[in-house]
Amino acid sequence: MSDLLRVATAGSVDDGKSTLIGRLLHDSKNVFADQFDAVEAASKRRGLDAADLALLTDGLRAEREQGITIDVAYRYFATPRRTFVLADTPGHVQYTRNMVTGASTADVAVVLVDARHGLVEQSHRHAAVAALLGVGHVVLAVNKMDLVGFSEEVYDRIVADFDVLAAELGLRSVTAIPVSALHGDNVVEPSAKFGWYAGQTLLDHLETVPVPPRGGAVGARLPVQLVIRPRSAEHPDYRAYAGRIAAGTLRVGDEIVVLPSGRRSTVAGIDTHDGSLDAASTGRSVSVRLTDDVDVSRGDLIAAAPDAPEPVKQLTGRVCILAERQVRAGDRFRLRAGTREVRAIVGAVADRLDVTTLKREDTDALVLNDIGDVTLRLAEPVAVDPYALSRGTGSFLLIDESTGATVAAGMVEQPAAV
Repeated sequence: MSDLLRVATAGSVDDGKSTLIGRLLHDSKNVFADQFDAVEAASKRRGLDAADLALLTDGLRAEREQGITIDVAYRYFATPRRTFVLADTPGHVQYTRNMVTGASTADVAVVLVDARHGLVEQSHRHAAVAALLGVGHVVLAVNKMDLVGFSEEVYDRIVADFDVLAAELGLRSVTAIPVSALHGDNVVEPSAKFGWYAGQTLLDHLETVPVPPRGGAVGARLPVQLVIRPRSAEHPDYRAYAGRIAAGTLRVGDEIVVLPSGRRSTVAGIDTHDGSLDAASTGRSVSVRLTDDVDVSRGDLIAAAPDAPEPVKQLTGRVCILAERQVRAGDRFRLRAGTREVRAIVGAVADRLDVTTLKREDTDALVLNDIGDVTLRLAEPVAVDPYALSRGTGSFLLIDESTGATVAAGMVEQPAAV
């Protein structure tokens, strides 16, 4: 079975993100005939001579009318070598929050740049968001090369500029690829127009780039979602703790600790719908049985004993504001980390990050699409890891207590022990 690669595309408005994804889908034979017919019909109604492949991803009526991407459009396709989930994220600055959403689970970020304009403000912003969210690999796709005569000099200049930006951001894995999404040059099939380019096509690269380990640099982490106790005649004493493994690998016989209580036990069995397993890794939904009858509830974290995190009642986190409201010191929220929810209060707003200059600015409030550092005080202890070590157990949400709306997505920078 082919492995799964999650890809987020980003770039400035009109850089061709939707067209690139449409080209990938079409040229890799992942578009149904009726879908393509609908795109052709819509293109003709707009007075176009050829099918506008961007319409394969621009699904909202407002997007089709404006010719821009507003929401995050997810598309799934497969080749004989790999399965892909593509997130087409918006280019407008006011939709930075959607870029955060699309990139938060991505293994690879494809940052598009218009060859005519080079790096622009949004190029800096999207590269910075990819770095902040710990995306493992970045592809610089220099698009619309047909409009600069497939110039090697133009391409080299843009790549050199991006290399400087990547070094400033700490992006360690970057691959540059020249393409023309409109005509399909170097997207799925190599093009003779790039006689000076000896690298892979975009699809070849996406099919072969190593998938970064999704579990992070920590031991097993299982946020408990449900306690299973059927109490049936067939299973009178069965007790298991169900959830999705957020990090690492859990094995039968492993010593674990239940957090925040600190109770210890050993894994007696790992059950799934398809039968029992000896081990389960990041992303697998399982039910875990323990050798001891310990108190475990929804919201607890089952963690590998050797490197279990210390529960905290205060943490510093970097947040992206997702709602039309300000976040200030003294504001109260519910913090959701994994399956656990606790009341939280903003102790301080430390600063705001200017993602174009990478400078931190003093501020007393964060607003929609802002990214900044805050200190949070928690009513109850929560077990979290630094985001740099584990995306799965180092992220959290801030939720409005009265409306239930998600106000901010956050990344743990520094937990403070109870």
